[in-house]
Amino acid sequence: MDRELKKIFEYHGGVMKTAELKEAGYYYKKIRSLIDSGQIEQVRRGYYQYIGNASFSDIPSITKLFPDGIICMESALEYYGYTDRTPSAWHLAVENTSTRTRFYIDYPIIKPHFIKADRYLLGIDQGEIDGCEVKIYDRDRTICDLLLHRNKIDGEVFNTAIQRYINDPKRMTARLMKYAKQLHVERKVREVLGVWL
Repeated sequence: MDRELKKIFEYHGGVMKTAELKEAGYYYKKIRSLIDSGQIEQVRRGYYQYIGNASFSDIPSITKLFPDGIICMESALEYYGYTDRTPSAWHLAVENTSTRTRFYIDYPIIKPHFIKADRYLLGIDQGEIDGCEVKIYDRDRTICDLLLHRNKIDGEVFNTAIQRYINDPKRMTARLMKYAKQLHVERKVREVLGVWL
């Protein structure tokens, strides 16, 4: 029974909707008893996560709960190796018209960044974390965001990220400048990075 449940959850990436559980033969009473016995937990209304011995990556939960979310800021810095600090929350960019309440969940811990529609789609790339495909801002957009929010970022994290970006052979100066213009951080880019570009 427990092995069967684990298999079903694994198939769904560790998170299932109520409808998917019902489809698998788990109805309200069964779901309730699985919660009470500590085998699954409700992560958001209508979404459940398996909590057996083998813990799952946060990523399938994030991509299922927030299909519109784009990994950004400190989470993107970590992905590109621009910081040695693991963020305490997953930083996700979403459109500023998104409902705030959908982020009021205990787990995974999400730090939403509400972005205007004209800036939201700028610099989206595909990445892979824990074997899952994710939407993430590319390295050049990430650096523009870093400069845009410099006053909210720890100084050491900021300096490390800038130095590692400068030394990254995959950086694209032309793309960085294009984004900087659209995000109105051209002056900051020239001030901080000018001498290396």
